[in-house]
Amino acid sequence: MRPDLIARGNWGCSERLRAAFDRMSTVTATADVVDTTNSALENQFGLADRIVDEAALANSVQRFREQGITLPTFAQLEDPSSFDHVAKVGDADVHGPDARNLWRVHWYNDLAGNRVSVPDHIVLPSSLTGVESPIIVVFGDRFPMITAHKVLAAYSCLAPRIVTGQFDPTYHRAIWPSTGNYARGGIAISRIMASRGVAILPEGMSQERFDWLDEWCANPAEDVIRTHGTESNVKEIYDACNQLALDPGNFVLNQFSEFGNHVGHYRVTGRAFGHVFDTVREQFQQEGRDLSLAAFTSATGSAGTIAAGDRLKEEYGTKIVAVEALECPTMLENGFGEHNIQGIGDKHIPLIHNITNTDVVVAISDKSTDELDVLFNSEAGRQYLVQVKGVPADVVATLEHFGFSAICNVLAAIKTAKLLDLGPDQAILTVATDGAALYPSSRAKTLATRYGNEFTTTDAAEVFGEHLGSVDTDNMIDCTEADRRRIFNLGYYTWVEQQGTPFELFEARRDQSFWKGLRRYVDVWDDMIVDFNARVAG
Repeated sequence: MRPDLIARGNWGCSERLRAAFDRMSTVTATADVVDTTNSALENQFGLADRIVDEAALANSVQRFREQGITLPTFAQLEDPSSFDHVAKVGDADVHGPDARNLWRVHWYNDLAGNRVSVPDHIVLPSSLTGVESPIIVVFGDRFPMITAHKVLAAYSCLAPRIVTGQFDPTYHRAIWPSTGNYARGGIAISRIMASRGVAILPEGMSQERFDWLDEWCANPAEDVIRTHGTESNVKEIYDACNQLALDPGNFVLNQFSEFGNHVGHYRVTGRAFGHVFDTVREQFQQEGRDLSLAAFTSATGSAGTIAAGDRLKEEYGTKIVAVEALECPTMLENGFGEHNIQGIGDKHIPLIHNITNTDVVVAISDKSTDELDVLFNSEAGRQYLVQVKGVPADVVATLEHFGFSAICNVLAAIKTAKLLDLGPDQAILTVATDGAALYPSSRAKTLATRYGNEFTTTDAAEVFGEHLGSVDTDNMIDCTEADRRRIFNLGYYTWVEQQGTPFELFEARRDQSFWKGLRRYVDVWDDMIVDFNARVAG
């Protein structure tokens, strides 16, 4: 390990972050305050830039050497053309617990796990969306093992903890709090990193999530913890984590507060999405048209994916649109409730959400996502789209790759196009975080309760007309500074009062210098990953 990495102080902040902290702090910087802040940065935020525990690091090196595991850098995941795919992946089953799949934790895969030159995506036509603005959807079900992009978030959280010596795979259980896909990603990542993982998720999530966990967990009875409620019950997950954290052998990797989730998506997802847009823009230019990237829509969930919007805004001037469920309008109305748009979370503001950089907030009803899921995945629905609405058959064929949150993101994009009055040369980019394959059990419930287990052409016409043919701009905010302050302040109750985040750090997050200061960690962690791999190789 390089001496400069060992010697670096435990503050873990850039100069700009420190300056923001100094500006925002209203507390005298006593030794106790500094110690508390440093501890929160490393432990709760996951922002260590030094070796915290050399003994734990040595244990990880030995375990990885025994198992033949190497870690990709964030730079390599950002640009997979920088390494030899065949040499790194070999014959690893894309769906299996093979450590070589770590080198597939990026956006440049096809469904078979082969590397592609541009991330798989689709440009939705106006015959489906009803707006002139091109809506570009990037597919997240190309990620390995879990067919959802949350495996990237899990890697972004655990890898830095390993190379800084905070997580010891020979001692710790990795605790993965989630409403589904992050927990699955965490189980996959921890297993192929030769450690034990524990999934915590609400009992009301789709059966397919639990079926997958039962297959991947060595002891599902102990390692799959079902908390009360459904998608909306995140507080119950936190309570379970806090109880487990009383045991020092449990290491909680909370995606809502792990800044590795934010910076990983900023670098890896942001770059991939920019590449997709550049590719689409080149196609438009070949037709004699130019194209701008007007907006990026993302359901907030843990607020990891939406960090890609920070990079898109810097590079393309893109507006960032945060999306939530209308049945639980947390950002929109400081509200509460329960919904079925699985994977987008609610009832609180994630610590890693850069609220003061958000431009628009929009709420989507789960009635829309439930019923459009049936439309997109039924014979009558697909025939209606092709034969009546004139949606190209090849586009309709891709709709099986739209999970609930993907449909939510697309509806938000349509509403955004109307709110901002976007034209045919102003694109919106969004993401299908997972595919419809994760929701057959939920779809069956909708079919049974709303359509008597028979979805007809008439039903298809009614669903299309209600949810795609008459999209309006209700339940949206074109954010003012007052709106951003209100939403930001709402996070106080979760993070300062309930989870013990130092007030000074909570406040520092108002300033964009804080978020820009985070970017350096990726380069530091990459250096540490390179050194770690060298130690593993011996």
